[in-house]
Amino acid sequence: MAHTAANHGHDAHDHGHHDQESLKTFGFWLFLITDVILFGTLFATYIVLRGNTNAGPTPEELFQMPGIIAETFILLTSSFTSGIAVLAMHRGNKQQLIGWLAVTALLGAAFIALEVTEFVHMVHEGATISTSAFLSAFFTLVGTHGLHVSIGLVWMIGLMLQLRKRGINPVTKRKVENLSLYWHFLDVVWIFVLTVVYLMGVM
Repeated sequence: MAHTAANHGHDAHDHGHHDQESLKTFGFWLFLITDVILFGTLFATYIVLRGNTNAGPTPEELFQMPGIIAETFILLTSSFTSGIAVLAMHRGNKQQLIGWLAVTALLGAAFIALEVTEFVHMVHEGATISTSAFLSAFFTLVGTHGLHVSIGLVWMIGLMLQLRKRGINPVTKRKVENLSLYWHFLDVVWIFVLTVVYLMGVM
């Protein structure tokens, strides 16, 4: 009888824990929705202001497409490797999971390095955030995306340390799935940045 009661208590605890994880996942979806609204606003602002160059440098003069294409390739590859990490997690392979997350983090860091290089080059050309309305909108939109990638990198490193210590459990599983979702979301946003900002800018 006592054994049955103990089992019942354990089941109730597991159920409560599962509910808590579901609630946290729901909260994460709400965060992503607010991020969609944020980026939507920034894109709308950029589209309105992109023609206001204030006699300063234009997109055609500033954008160096080989670097942008490299950034795109790196970020798309990192989205693929984060997907492989999730597959490794579902197979219960902790080492492969951490390994693929590390590859994803390295690719993300390479993307940020290229973006910072691009920004530094633009500032040297006299194109700063205060030069024109177009550049204010550009730096705010692209910089916000870069900030999100940087936050993702910090989150990824913290998660790798947690996985090394605690292994794959319901909590780390939920965190890996949310992180992968976040990373894919940033990839989709970047495709819009590539199209709306860079490709339309040089056409």
